[in-house]
Amino acid sequence: MPKLKTRKAASKRYKITGNKNFLRRHAFKGHLLMKKSNRQKRKLSQVIQVNYNDIQAIKLMLPY
Repeated sequence: MPKLKTRKAASKRYKITGNKNFLRRHAFKGHLLMKKSNRQKRKLSQVIQVNYNDIQAIKLMLPY
């Protein structure tokens, strides 16, 4: 049986936790930051857990 390939884009975006959950960063923090408030930018900097409905798709992209 051939080896399964890891989706490199997914491996750069998601981090697996000890309980087999995934962490991700917020969107909308890349550019156009002058108009965003400091509070909004601070909240976008936090790492959050991936939604339960998306975990199965991420597991397929990250087999190992």
